[in-house]
Amino acid sequence: MAALEYHRLARTPAHRWWRPVVGTLFILGAGAVVAVFSYLVVTLAAVLAGRPDNVDGLPSFGAHADLALAFLSIAALLPLTLLAARWIQRRPAGTLSSVTGRLRWRFLLTLLPVALVAIVVLIAGGTALATMTGVEDTGLSDPLAGWGPFALTMLLLLLVVPPQAAAEEYLTRGWLLQATGTWFRRPWVPIAFQALVFAAAHGWGTPWGFADLFLFGCVTGWLTVRTGGLEAAIALHVMNNLVSAGLAAAFNALTLTETAADMPWQMFAVDVVVLTAYATVVAKLAERRGLATRSPELAPSLAPLPSLAPSLSPALPPSPSPWPSPSPSPSPSPSPELDEPAAVTTSLSHRSTRDS
Repeated sequence: MAALEYHRLARTPAHRWWRPVVGTLFILGAGAVVAVFSYLVVTLAAVLAGRPDNVDGLPSFGAHADLALAFLSIAALLPLTLLAARWIQRRPAGTLSSVTGRLRWRFLLTLLPVALVAIVVLIAGGTALATMTGVEDTGLSDPLAGWGPFALTMLLLLLVVPPQAAAEEYLTRGWLLQATGTWFRRPWVPIAFQALVFAAAHGWGTPWGFADLFLFGCVTGWLTVRTGGLEAAIALHVMNNLVSAGLAAAFNALTLTETAADMPWQMFAVDVVVLTAYATVVAKLAERRGLATRSPELAPSLAPLPSLAPSLSPALPPSPSPWPSPSPSPSPSPSPELDEPAAVTTSLSHRSTRDS
């Protein structure tokens, strides 16, 4: 079986046209159930504890608890996506991570500082461009939250942001890219489709914000196919959410209503340059490391060898015996059944191995 690119890994012998559809419905349906159940349990607990209402008019344990619940509800999509690949598509769940069947942690850790630099440049460049173009309220003049509240919020973000960002990547750059890839041999339609879904899922803010989300999805989708795994997309997504949310927390402006869909054109203009540079650096790092970009070819099964009759070596003359030979006794006439030599066969069993 020929090696496959990342976007074609769901095209296994067990693939049927309905498996990606059923798997997508399973992820969305189960995710909705988990989210609603979680909110009901937490809200009921807040009611029993006599907690005050939040900005939505519901009893709450506070802004930090609401933030954690929102992020973890999205993070729940990660195990559901892995289960859909394993149970519904009948393939190893690790093939969502990369062409090697696992998340390549060393490569991911290498890309985290690269992604951090990219996001810092994006925010600094976008803020500077906004100031130069006459935007007065950039948020940097707001009062600081203080070290205590900021440290508590950052600790919470470090716990909930990585699984939340990874879940979005496994769903879009992973599941949707590969699900669409079962119908398209070239990666461009799967990349564009998942990027469109990714942008739409964040809501409609400004046209520039939607365009930036779509561009982000296209670049990270291309990097996923180009490098053979989700590491580059996860690194950039995690750092984007951590830095942007951390900056908002520093100025006590972290909310659940404002997303990247509200991005102004100044940020979009800078992000075009930043995303292009990030993709170039990551592609070069992957090439320098000799990173696998296709799945390993499956070894062909070894067919059992036919039975072989051993070659008979010439008989050696008997060694002389010091004892006198007994007088020969008349032997009965040979049975017709013993006239033909007995066929001796040796069967060689081979166990074929196949990469799972």
